[in-house]
Amino acid sequence: MQHLKNIEKLFSKNFIESPLVDTFDAGKINITSGSLVASDPLTTSEMQAFDTKFPLGEFPVLIHKEIESNCIAYVEIIFKNEKPAKWKMATTKDQNLEDLDGEEIFGYPSESGMGCLMDWEAQKSLQNLEQKIYQEKGEQFCGIYEEFFRPAFFNKDEAAADQFAILQPNLEDKSTILAFETGYGDGFYASYIAFDKDENPLKIITEFIEIDA
Repeated sequence: MQHLKNIEKLFSKNFIESPLVDTFDAGKINITSGSLVASDPLTTSEMQAFDTKFPLGEFPVLIHKEIESNCIAYVEIIFKNEKPAKWKMATTKDQNLEDLDGEEIFGYPSESGMGCLMDWEAQKSLQNLEQKIYQEKGEQFCGIYEEFFRPAFFNKDEAAADQFAILQPNLEDKSTILAFETGYGDGFYASYIAFDKDENPLKIITEFIEIDA
């Protein structure tokens, strides 16, 4: 798969060595169960977790933007800074890479132009928060984007402030959500996992815009 080979080359070091990309430190994401979910939190709120188990704790997040468009090309969670021994496309328990042809991918659809990576427990907390706000506001409920996500992306003057944010849907649960704009907008997006020689995950990356290595 040529697409995966490009990912391997682009992320073979601890940084992307490309004049086409700017990299930003987005803070740290907290993983509490070891099960990660990638989804559009506004339209696919009950996605299955990947079948890889990830380390627990807080881990650094990098956002890689395409300079020309200023759009997010890749998001990256780093579990350990070490040269990967191999890469694979992230899958859930019901997905088999052998079922794919050519450059086909497994991933998630984004219909809102928004995506996220989060612990499975954070996904449950987000669902519970949406129900709680709806029950409190009834007909005044404006949707989970307006009620929860929008303040992180727009400032008080209603101007766009950021293209990404780390959010905590439940203050009693330490799990957090990495939320972001997805590349040029709507699309279908795959994630990729780097492993060490002992099959331990080193990083996970979601791609929105393919940058040639």
